Amino acid sequence: MTENTVISEDSQRYLGRDAQRNNILAARVVAETVKTTLGPKGMDKMLVDRVGNIIVTNDGVTILDEMEIEHPAAKMVVEIAKTQEEEVGDGTTTAVMLAGKLLENAERLLDKKIHPTIITKGYRWAEEKAQQLLKELSVEIDSEEELAKVAQTAMTGKGAEYMKEKFGAIVVEAIKLVSENGKANLDDIKIEKQKGQSIEDTELIKGVVIDKERVSMEMPQKVENAKIALIEEALEIRGPETEAKISISSPEQLQGFINQEDSILKSKVEKVKLSGANVLMCQKGIDEVVQFYLAKAGIYTIRRVAKTDMQKLAKATGAKIVSKLNDLTTEDLGFAQSVEEKKEGEEGMTYVLGCKNPKALTILIRGGTDHVIDEIERALRDALGDVAATLKDSKVVAGGGAIEMEVSRRLREFAQTLKGRERLAVEEFAETLEFIPTTLAENAGMDPIDVLTELKASHDANNRNTGLNLFTGKVEDTLMKGILEPLKVKTQAIASATEVAIMILRIDDVVAAKKTKGNSATPSAMHGFD
Repeated sequence: MTENTVISEDSQRYLGRDAQRNNILAARVVAETVKTTLGPKGMDKMLVDRVGNIIVTNDGVTILDEMEIEHPAAKMVVEIAKTQEEEVGDGTTTAVMLAGKLLENAERLLDKKIHPTIITKGYRWAEEKAQQLLKELSVEIDSEEELAKVAQTAMTGKGAEYMKEKFGAIVVEAIKLVSENGKANLDDIKIEKQKGQSIEDTELIKGVVIDKERVSMEMPQKVENAKIALIEEALEIRGPETEAKISISSPEQLQGFINQEDSILKSKVEKVKLSGANVLMCQKGIDEVVQFYLAKAGIYTIRRVAKTDMQKLAKATGAKIVSKLNDLTTEDLGFAQSVEEKKEGEEGMTYVLGCKNPKALTILIRGGTDHVIDEIERALRDALGDVAATLKDSKVVAGGGAIEMEVSRRLREFAQTLKGRERLAVEEFAETLEFIPTTLAENAGMDPIDVLTELKASHDANNRNTGLNLFTGKVEDTLMKGILEPLKVKTQAIASATEVAIMILRIDDVVAAKKTKGNSATPSAMHGFD
């Protein structure tokens, strides 16, 4: 029986070395895409979607998330970026670059007729040794100043350099306020954006800021000792689900109908008043008649509040989110010292301050354009992730490629103790780590060969914290200079990159699978890198 009688002639298939070559190329293309964004001197990418929306960023996970990627191996590499982001909040570009370089170096070994199983075994040994070395080379930190340095390192290259001291202080304060037993829940920190004013006006607000204004100007602008009701239900009269006709034969009937409708809407407001609430946050719409009566009752009201904001308000104020207005009681209300509408230009925002839960925080980002604000948000999220990761184990490593160079040097020493072909794989792993300082130098317009030579000489002389200070353009002790990176970011990046590289190397056959129910996928997904 021939192969063609088993698999459909229409099916696409890559076998053996072709499959490996194809997958490695796909992973390398993804790594090359984000390579130029690495470091404080990295370049930005402009991403334009089909309707013309623009994103300008050098954030690795954002770039990969927005790109249209078809090749299955390339998608596997993108997944590690997402995992890196979820686990530690930063280091996505590093993880993807290491994965691409590991596969590129593995290809050299494959060309020498070394079996993928031997390469993957060597890579596993190297990864285990690298993890051990990272822990040995890490240093403990405990001061807020050092945590601020971690935040500043994370933000460099993301449009926030000239404000990094202020942003670093905001990030550290926010993390300190929400952390418990050394763990910070980043969901407690809300990031809100407002166009107008300058980036310098970005501030940390101890409370919740909602991007909504009160529904009526007749309502009070500020409410002290706010008793807050959170309602999911629309405060409107729902129309019939099926078409219906109402026959009205006299003006009295019409007036009666209007009065009845008005009475129903008024009763909704009475229900809110009865609970004792003086602030109402509604997830859905509010009828104009209801708005009128709420204003008359002096109840500060905002509508169409996002579900995530409702959840944050519930956590911050101690209120319960009530699905039906009729179920609202005094016990369901939350508390805040004040609820106030503040206007910046024409746009108003609601500030809920002095909350029951002191861990409710909002970072309000201001800036001239949406593109600037969005990039600052990504920089702050990276910084928050890094500081939170550092707080877990209080350990950092020297940045600027210093840690990669030192681990690389020690891996080469480790390789000398090995026998067999696995040694070659360990050496290639060591060479992969040098790709990080090389790229940092390249992106900064420096000669990568000169830099690498200087770094190697310094590390051979036992200066283990020597890395690239790209602000001075010199090779120096980055730990002393305050260029710090969380240990967790590095361990996760190396673990993720190794895992995906091994997984791709073990694939020796790529076959277009048959369609599953509800899936219109075609073998064209395999065309990406023909």
